[in-house]
Amino acid sequence: MTTTYLELIKRGAGYYPERTAIVFNGESLTFQATDALSNQLAHALIARGVTRGTRVALLLNNSLYSVPVDFACVKAGVNRVPLNARLSLNEHRKMLAETGCDLLLYGADLADRASELANALPALRCHGIGSNEGGGDDLLADAGQRSDQAPNIQVDENDVILTLFTSGTTGTLKAAQHTQASYAGICKNVLMNLINVQQDDAMLHAASLIHASGVFVLPFWLRGARTVIMSAFDPDTFLDLIEEERITAVNMVPTMLQMLLGHPRFAELDITHLRQVIYGASPMPRPIIDKAMELWGRERFWQYYGQTECPLTIAVLRPEDHQGELLGSCGKPAIDVEIRLVDEAGNDVPAGEPGEIAVRAPAMMAGYHNAPELNREMFMEGGWLRTRDLGQFDERGFLHLKDRTSDMIITGGYNVYPREIEDILMAHPAVAECAVVGLKDPQWVEAVTAAVALKPGQSASEADLIAYVTERVASYKKPRQVVFIDAIPKTAVGKLNRKALRDSLGDQS
Repeated sequence: MTTTYLELIKRGAGYYPERTAIVFNGESLTFQATDALSNQLAHALIARGVTRGTRVALLLNNSLYSVPVDFACVKAGVNRVPLNARLSLNEHRKMLAETGCDLLLYGADLADRASELANALPALRCHGIGSNEGGGDDLLADAGQRSDQAPNIQVDENDVILTLFTSGTTGTLKAAQHTQASYAGICKNVLMNLINVQQDDAMLHAASLIHASGVFVLPFWLRGARTVIMSAFDPDTFLDLIEEERITAVNMVPTMLQMLLGHPRFAELDITHLRQVIYGASPMPRPIIDKAMELWGRERFWQYYGQTECPLTIAVLRPEDHQGELLGSCGKPAIDVEIRLVDEAGNDVPAGEPGEIAVRAPAMMAGYHNAPELNREMFMEGGWLRTRDLGQFDERGFLHLKDRTSDMIITGGYNVYPREIEDILMAHPAVAECAVVGLKDPQWVEAVTAAVALKPGQSASEADLIAYVTERVASYKKPRQVVFIDAIPKTAVGKLNRKALRDSLGDQS
């Protein structure tokens, strides 16, 4: 029988009951306490009428209760639907309507939003985690009166236990569904390809636990290691905790690393215990990773490439490969992942040619929620899943991302990959961040357009930057226009938001 997420939670709870499992803002929970609290919360949910497969929405920022609430949902057999707290009221309302959730769990700091949602959706029942100000009762208070023994809920490996909206930039809601089996597969994928967790390890989480950062919780849980959680990313506190909590691993997006590099303490920090700096989610600008490796050592840096639809690692760039042209790749395929490069018809492209990345792996989603046409489009014969990412293998077997298929620019009949131009612009000493998009053009069909934010105190003209790119690539790839802006728009999880950028530049295509 395939191992389930529920079974892995049970195993980890019994291995090291007295060890510290969760740390948040000076508070902590042992493995035993976390397990008991999640049992009590599960019983409280069941008492409110949830049954196996019920969708329950979670509106929670990182807190001491993030892990117990997640585990409670799994133990109650429900399908949790996390809502990113940074999204708008209208986006939250659409997500609840799309998934048919009529029960919402909210954190005390998000009581106002819960109240707004309750007013917008009269059928929605709200229960607080440490609060009753957003409507309904305090589930945490009620849980204290419940049994701390695990509920007797039978689950199947194909039960959907997580419906997670992607951070996609197309404006279309997409919710990837993961099962008991696929989430257990994600845990195995991380342990097999990315991190060898030891009992005395501790991972620091500054990004939201509803996305990639939360994937690391279960591997650490299974090995008796600590999960140290921040409410939000703050460079000062982040660096303090690395030292104070003897952190051995961190996971971050490129924006976070860039902010840390600008901190005066970065180079002097005591990183004796820090073994791994794991990064992903979006491309890492070459100047940033070069500087970080110079100061913290190449041996600490690991890059992963994955998607919400197939977390966490489709490919991995190990520390020894963080050099030269390989830094432009996302590494070699993960041990438990099969990769093909295909054309639009689903046929394999010739060796050495770029194609859309298609994957097959135990950690793959079961499909998008309530999207039969999209599922037919994305799933290929034989259980292969399209990623909509363009990639190319080099002669050594390293996978190089080109771009999203929707982001590729076709200008004058030529294909231009935005990331290639962005990497060049990021190497310019005056550029802090940039993004390249294609805008409608009567002559070129799409005109390569660069949006650039300059570093404080630095200057560069449009002509300077166009000339800088022209010296390094074919002429047809150069920007036809450079627009200077204060900051590049990003999604709620820190990824480059090309759609928002195109919209702001006046192209509504």
